[in-house]
Amino acid sequence: MNSKRKKIIIVVSCVLLVVIIIVSLSFYMKHINSTQYKLKKLGYNDEEIKILIEKDKVLDIALKEYNDSLAKFISNKYFMINRLNRYLEYHKNNNQTDINRIVSIVNANMDKPIYTDVKTVFQEDNLVIVNRFYKLESASIPNDLKEISVQYAYDGHKLKEEAHDAYIKMARKAKENNISLIANVSYRSYESQEATYDSFKSRYGTNKADEVAARPGHSEHQTGLALNISTRLKEEEETFEDTEAYTWLLDNAYKYGFILRYPKDKEDITGFAFEPGHYRYVGIDVATKIHEEDITFDEYYAYYLENSIK
Repeated sequence: MNSKRKKIIIVVSCVLLVVIIIVSLSFYMKHINSTQYKLKKLGYNDEEIKILIEKDKVLDIALKEYNDSLAKFISNKYFMINRLNRYLEYHKNNNQTDINRIVSIVNANMDKPIYTDVKTVFQEDNLVIVNRFYKLESASIPNDLKEISVQYAYDGHKLKEEAHDAYIKMARKAKENNISLIANVSYRSYESQEATYDSFKSRYGTNKADEVAARPGHSEHQTGLALNISTRLKEEEETFEDTEAYTWLLDNAYKYGFILRYPKDKEDITGFAFEPGHYRYVGIDVATKIHEEDITFDEYYAYYLENSIK
């Protein structure tokens, strides 16, 4: 091999080597600057990284420092991106609380002090929400209230027509199963709520009054869609929760469009104590979804209604 050819081979080899080095360096720089690499360096595992990459809106938070709860929040079915900072803040102050529970609490606004950031709502359909953070105006009165037969209620009780007809249908079906349903609370005017709340407040103070009664405008009873159901207690039964009626309603109320509004062990989500007889009409489709997913109306409203608007 002559010297000229050797020189050509050496030059070509050097050029190839330089190209290889440049390409390798380029790939390396691209790799260390990639989001995946940065997340890995912070301590996220492959599964967490996959979850975080799919939600690129959370990456600014993820890339600041390792957070072992971030991917768990995102994986929750009811995760709402606009509440992420609130999930994280609540978790920081309540790190013993289950991640899924935190999502429910925050979605229902119960990470805030009650009666703060209150919004006024208008009753346009059966899915109006009324709770510690949403209220009706004092002048809000359903225009189609219908009196419930004394066969299924104490005298003088009323519901909106659609809710009324659904309740009668449900009560008749219960009767076929030898279960009597009696409505003992139904529509309440703003003035009636005001009188009740003020009475508690004057006797026990604001804090105690807020524990046992809703402030005026914050009671679902003003919608004409809510009622409290009782039954005739048997000798061995002490409360409504002990009755066959309570069990029957848990299994069947959704079929008629009603949900148990304030379930047991969900007080931190609803903001109200467990009420075994308090039922709310939302329509069969929504009641079925709430029943099947075992969520409260507050959670349903936040995720399926309010969240879809944003």
